[in-house]
Amino acid sequence: MENVVALQPKERVRQDAEPIATMYRNLGTSSAEQVVTRALGELALTMAGLASQVRAHEMGDLIRQLRRLQRMAENLGMVSLSIVAGDLRICMDLGDTTAFAAVWARLLRIAERSLSSDKAQLDQLDHTPF
Repeated sequence: MENVVALQPKERVRQDAEPIATMYRNLGTSSAEQVVTRALGELALTMAGLASQVRAHEMGDLIRQLRRLQRMAENLGMVSLSIVAGDLRICMDLGDTTAFAAVWARLLRIAERSLSSDKAQLDQLDHTPF
């Protein structure tokens, strides 16, 4: 098996800082931190719930949960996460299980990178006056 190459895709995550910056401008630092932290927590819980549903093959409510994830990601400026959640809904609408598996794996990668980079951005915002 010397000729087998394990591919490790690296996702480029697109984010728009403006929604969070607007929250900081409109709400002030303390309130905006609370809102953003709560929203990121809800987003992480939604992803965990989606993962649990997919593992259990409980697809009945998945489209609604993906739509929720997509809205939450848009509100936080997580462009890539929002787009991929929408792509996964399309896979479900088409009933394409192969595409679903591939896009699901991509959603997991994007979510992981989005959430980890958002934490870093929040740490930076904590020290940036608006």
